[in-house]
This record gives sequence, C-alpha cells and structure tokens, in this order.
Amino acid sequence: MKKQYKQLTSDERDLIAIHYANGFNISDIAKMLNRNKSTISRELTRNSSKSSKVYLSQQAQKRAQKRKQQAAMKEELKCHKIRNFVKNKLKIGWTPEIIAGELALDSKNLNISHESIYLYIYKKRPDLVQYLARSHKKRFKRVPKSNKKNNRIPNRVSIDQRPQEINDRSEFGHWESDAIVSKQSKVSLAVSIERISKLVKIKKIKQNKANLFSRAIIRRMKPLPPYARRSFTYDNGSENVLHEFINDELNSDSYFCNPYHSWEKGSVENVNGLIRRFLPKKTDFAKITHKRIKEIEFLLNNRPRKCLGFKTPVQVFLEQSVALAN
Repeated sequence: MKKQYKQLTSDERDLIAIHYANGFNISDIAKMLNRNKSTISRELTRNSSKSSKVYLSQQAQKRAQKRKQQAAMKEELKCHKIRNFVKNKLKIGWTPEIIAGELALDSKNLNISHESIYLYIYKKRPDLVQYLARSHKKRFKRVPKSNKKNNRIPNRVSIDQRPQEINDRSEFGHWESDAIVSKQSKVSLAVSIERISKLVKIKKIKQNKANLFSRAIIRRMKPLPPYARRSFTYDNGSENVLHEFINDELNSDSYFCNPYHSWEKGSVENVNGLIRRFLPKKTDFAKITHKRIKEIEFLLNNRPRKCLGFKTPVQVFLEQSVALAN
C-alpha cells in the first residue's frame, strides 16, 4: 500500500535547519526524521533563501504557508461550462454547497468543493456575491413585543403533545405552516412545507386574516391524498385560529409551538428565509403576481437540498407518495 504523503511540520523544519547547519547530508536528515530523502531535498530547494542559500526554519515555514494559501486561491473553475453552471444556479437561489453536490452527482470525475466556488465568487466574480444567502444581511435579535395580545386559539394542542413519529420525521405527510407579511401592504403569503420532503406550497392572500389563511391552505392541500396531509404545526398567530376548520376539511391534526418559540417549526422558518431571497423585506407583495409566486415555488421545489442527499423536494415527495400508494 502506497504511503500517504504528509506535509512537513514546523517542528520538522526546525530539525532540518539544525541538522543541515551541523553538516548532515540529505540522506542522514531523512533517516533521522523518518522521511523520504526526496522530501528533504525538495524542502531545502524550495524554502531556502534565494540569495544566501541558507535554510532558516521560520522563514521556510512562512514560505510554505504562503504557497499553500496561494494554491488554495487558484481558480478552480477553469471550465467555461462549469462557470456558467455556477452563475446560473446562483441566480435561481442555489448555494455553493448545493452546486458542488450537484456537480459531484452529475460527474464522478468532477470534484469541486463549495469553498472553491466561494473563492471564485469573491476573487473573480464579486458581482455574484448578491446571490449568496447571507450577502449584505444583518441579523437582529428578535424580542417579543410585550403588548402583543393573546389570540386565545380554541382547542390548541401544544407541540409538546405532538407524536414522536412527527418529531423524528419518520412518518410522511406532516407539515409546518406560517405567514409571511409585508409592511408595504396588507397582502401576505401563506407558506407550508412538508417536514420530510421539504416540498413547499406558497399562496398569495389579500390579507393575513384567519379566514383567508385557512382557505389558502385548504385550497393547496385538498388535491393531495390523505396520507400526504396528516397534520400541520403552527405558531400562535391570529391567522391560525381557524385551524379546526382546516382539520375538518382535510381530516388532519394541528399542533402549536410554545409562545415565542418559532424555532420549533424550523423547516418553515428556513424556507421563509429562502423565499426572502427572492422577495426581500420591504417588498410589496401586492405588486408580486401569482405567476411569480408559482415560479418561486417551482424553483424551491426543484432545488437540490443537502439534507435530502442533494435530491430535490419534488423527487423525495414523489418517492414517499409512490411508496405509500403501493
């Protein structure tokens, strides 16, 4: 079995400097360090001072580190076809990690890391930074408003009572739902995501009211078979007070996060962030067409996800549906 090469450490470079200064030849130094003599020879040639030919371990270590950094910064995306692929997928919301995973699946001989894509973007194509998930974004700590009214959701069942098969995502057909609002108008988005496949449903509604929100969910979920719409998990927003109406129409169950614990429905919170990449804050949803909403939904559902082994939500949803239908 071929012995794997390991780069010289700073301690090894100290020993090389000492032994070399004391007159030991390359073969002797290689034996003392249990290294191949070609490794020692290459080290002395590459990292000795060009003017004096003296080998100093600290200078050698700095040269080696600099060479390693420069190698990492070399353009990895040498193929024009790959560069175009990266550019096009970034513009429809794919992350460098997803792009790298998709390229690896398409071509086993092609191994481009997501770090290489990031380097390409920041060093060669800064115009593409705007398409990265966290470009020019600031995170603010969410503080619950003390004057927020208690919505008194009738027959509310806590998420703490949600069955284990939903919590561990071992059963298909359980959803998380939320509303995305805009301060620019009353129009909002009703968003639902299936917990296993990550399939998302988005519906534009005129106002974030319970009757409109509940009907939007029913309209999007009614065509699905019963095993694909078993339950919904909500937060405690006033738009969810008609959850029992949804359950009656869809023969489903409903569960609610603990107050101010929106992270308990992390899947829909995450997809809301993805939607915001297409529709940033301060976007007036009234000016966004239903056609554009469908386009965003299509892009999200056909976007490979790392958590799905780089399959798309549509692929996983269909796999789950076919398995249960047979």
